[in-house]
Amino acid sequence: MSLHTTKPHIEESWKNLLTPEFKSEYFAQLKSFLLEEKKKYTVFPPGNEIFNAFNLTPFTNVRAVIIGQDPYHGEGQAHGLCFSVKRGVPPPPSLKNIFKELENDLGIPAPLHGDLTLWAQQGVLLLNATLTVRKNEAGSHQHKGWEIFTDAVISAISTNLNGIVFILWGKFAQQKALLIDSKKHFILKAAHPSPFSAYNGFFGCRHFSKTNEQLKKIGKPEINWALD
Repeated sequence: MSLHTTKPHIEESWKNLLTPEFKSEYFAQLKSFLLEEKKKYTVFPPGNEIFNAFNLTPFTNVRAVIIGQDPYHGEGQAHGLCFSVKRGVPPPPSLKNIFKELENDLGIPAPLHGDLTLWAQQGVLLLNATLTVRKNEAGSHQHKGWEIFTDAVISAISTNLNGIVFILWGKFAQQKALLIDSKKHFILKAAHPSPFSAYNGFFGCRHFSKTNEQLKKIGKPEINWALD
């Protein structure tokens, strides 16, 4: 699956866990689709960043999961972490609202960038349901196989780990609750941080402090949500 000039790579613990997915018929079809796409269009993120969420958050390091839907489709935005953009790229509206809630919840001022890598390095899996997109065409790679793959990721976390905090913003993410064993894990739900819905329950959800409360209860280290 060579997109751009760089090959995708996935961290070893995830590679071992997800071997059945990589060997499946649907994944072979997904690879073929992506190779054809690349011949005609620009695909985001670059190949070496498609599995960035997994490479920054090895399986056994996962403490929390934030589920997004689709990578950003603008030039230079997507880098494999849901809601995140590279340094030097202005934070999109949903991310700005995430930072507003972070400040309201924990008093952490909005950072000067939109790169959430520090969260990922602390065990927050920043997982989009679809891991690629055609430039300037939102949702263009939905229903091509990625959702089967990322549903398998969520199911594997639910089955094999304990005490994970799943953060589900918006109706799309909340549908993934069906894949999660709520007896073993904590599920936090709120409206999507998009400007269209943030005032319908995202603002005031306090999911950052609630995540740390849950982690503390079970003796896991809290997340330092500050990004600067």
